[in-house]
Amino acid sequence: MEMSNHISTGKYAADISSIRDAQVRIKSFIHRTPVLTSESLNAMSGRKLFFKCECFQKGGAFKFRGACNAIFSLDDDQAAKGVVTHSSGNHAAALALAAQLRGIPAYIVVPKNAPKCKMENVKRYGGQVILSEPTVQSRESVATKVLQETGGALVHPYNDGRMISGHGTIVLEILEQAPQIDTIIVPISGGGLISGVALAAKAINPCIRVLAAEPRGANDASLSKAAGEIVILPETNTIADGLRAFLGSLTWPVVRDFVDDVIIVEDKEIVEAMKLCFEILKVTIEPSGAIGLAAVLSDSFQKNPKWKDCCHIAIILSGGNVDLGVLWDSFRR
Repeated sequence: MEMSNHISTGKYAADISSIRDAQVRIKSFIHRTPVLTSESLNAMSGRKLFFKCECFQKGGAFKFRGACNAIFSLDDDQAAKGVVTHSSGNHAAALALAAQLRGIPAYIVVPKNAPKCKMENVKRYGGQVILSEPTVQSRESVATKVLQETGGALVHPYNDGRMISGHGTIVLEILEQAPQIDTIIVPISGGGLISGVALAAKAINPCIRVLAAEPRGANDASLSKAAGEIVILPETNTIADGLRAFLGSLTWPVVRDFVDDVIIVEDKEIVEAMKLCFEILKVTIEPSGAIGLAAVLSDSFQKNPKWKDCCHIAIILSGGNVDLGVLWDSFRR
């Protein structure tokens, strides 16, 4: 499909100008994260790989970019009432930290079964944790109640143009740090990260391929692309706790129109990629963050003639908030 160089502003939740605005807004708060390379991993993959280390972002994940953009977009009256979200992980911590920087309250609805390290992060950054049952319905109904009680502003973990625009700033950095890249591989869950990445990348260079990496136990994006509409799975089952969400009304159109393909990865490949990051890059990555490397090394990518021209690949290591107990257990499996 020929990608037009011009993305109409009205059609999607974000565009290159909202992404450039976000970069200006958040620049003084975020880390410009490094890009790492490894000759060993290049040799294993038969490609040149560029690892964008969002695991070194404040809060330990890319989510801080979007959260910062959302919080610093609020006017003073709205900000004073605080922000509300529901999240089991990195978005919760990111929003709490961004709210702390602006000196406003953050009310975070967290399911009881969330990874302990992620809950601790929220508290560390001054967020007020409100527990819910571990279902989407419970998370949303508790969040609605908190919104009514506080009058705060809802900042959705991914279905929010401000989040998408903030995440798109990753591409503005990568294309300065590694201008030769022809492909970007991005973990996909709710689609906030890949929407920002795809909108920025395709606007700057329509020839850049944007590929999603998805666990087999939560392969709704791949099914959605095939069906031409959002597919919701009855349940998800993957070690990648950050990749269990489903596409939203704002992220789906971008994924549908600008993501070139979805690579499905097995959990054991994700664990192997975490090990490689640990042993070779010397970087601790959560399962969701390692899936891009797992995708590049997978047979489905390596043996697909469609991707033989993907020579310079950026891989977004999206987060490093891993529960170390779970990490060791998964390595022993």
